[in-house]
Amino acid sequence: MQTTFSRSERVAAQLKRELAMLIRNEIKDPRVGMVSILDVTLSKDLEHAKVWFDTLDAEHGKDIEIALNHAAGFLRREVGRAMKLRAVPTLHFFYDDTQAKGNELSRLIEQAVASDRHADDDSATDVDTKSS
Repeated sequence: MQTTFSRSERVAAQLKRELAMLIRNEIKDPRVGMVSILDVTLSKDLEHAKVWFDTLDAEHGKDIEIALNHAAGFLRREVGRAMKLRAVPTLHFFYDDTQAKGNELSRLIEQAVASDRHADDDSATDVDTKSS
């Protein structure tokens, strides 16, 4: 079965690859560390690109977002050179903390389950001592 991709999807995929390489190799800002580009969405007219990223340094995610938005002009120019697009989209970076929130939620659920097990064990022990 053949799947077709729109031009905006192809440009977004290429933009994602180019930005990942540029951020890794060209950005010298010390605030920008290990960054993973999660997704790129383009407007219908290909004028604006929303770039969603995540980082290992979750507590500085917003600082990295500011740094990347500050470097957006440089990145846009370099992307234009690499991709040879007639009109290079304006880049808007957004920190996606979904992974960190998911990990925190999983930790809370595990903590609640462990607490329930401990409470069940204590009540079972109380019942055993009362029946003896």
